[in-house]
Amino acid sequence: MGSNAANTNGRSLSHGASAPPPPPPTLQPTDAAPPGATGASPLAGSPGLTPTPDPGRAPVLMPDPRPPGGLVKPILDELPVAILPESFDDPFVNGGVYLAFKRAMDLVLGVALLLLLAPLFALIALAIKLEDGGPVFFFQTRVGKDGREFRFWKFRSMVVDAEARRAAVKASAQADAVHDPLRFKLSADPRVTRVGRALRRFSLDELPQLWNVVAGDMSLVGPRPPIPEEVAQYEPRHRRRLEVEQGITCLWQVSGRNLLSFEQQVDLDLQYARRRSIGMDVMLLVRTIPAVLSGRGAC
Repeated sequence: MGSNAANTNGRSLSHGASAPPPPPPTLQPTDAAPPGATGASPLAGSPGLTPTPDPGRAPVLMPDPRPPGGLVKPILDELPVAILPESFDDPFVNGGVYLAFKRAMDLVLGVALLLLLAPLFALIALAIKLEDGGPVFFFQTRVGKDGREFRFWKFRSMVVDAEARRAAVKASAQADAVHDPLRFKLSADPRVTRVGRALRRFSLDELPQLWNVVAGDMSLVGPRPPIPEEVAQYEPRHRRRLEVEQGITCLWQVSGRNLLSFEQQVDLDLQYARRRSIGMDVMLLVRTIPAVLSGRGAC
């Protein structure tokens, strides 16, 4: 009897009858809450997945738009292990040896670049002067390491009365502005001159800061120095970016520049402060060249 039944089943399956479909697979987050737990969604800890916020239907998993590990992870992952510090207290990566090498590199490269770029400086100065007859350089007070203020050099890229018009432009700016309470940038600032627009696209207006580097106010690599008005609004976390030498280029300068929000820039600055090394500084200097030539994120 049993064999007949088995044969019958075998014949029925061979004549086109299909077995019931298997149940759909279920996603099991690695850190899901235990049965009966209440509170946060059990999907909250699933990397790369977020539930749709619709209470009227079952959660649908959507890809998390954020890159895995945060903005800085892909950049740091590209670095050879040998140039990342093993310990933040290691004198070869974040202590006296590293700081001495960093200062020596600033002096040697700073002086060399000032001499090498002298003809370009002269051409830029002539172009600025011919456009409106105003001063070639723009000076501004910036905040350096440990909150020390210094005189910050730039080629002038705006109209002569740009600072006087700052409040009016800021008040009238709406959708075109990068809306960060601690950062004011316009993708099409009406105060920028024609020559200034070309200078900003390739960051040529920043070249005079090489004098700040040679003078010891800044470094070639480090977080960008803010203005005092911004620092006055800093939260404690933001102030930690002032614990290291401020610089001309940094992680976020080669990772989108002004396309990133202020908080994203701070995240990258703090990552640099914690993991900086001789190798990382050299890598950032090398990567600054294509980042600047691309013009991406300039404003």
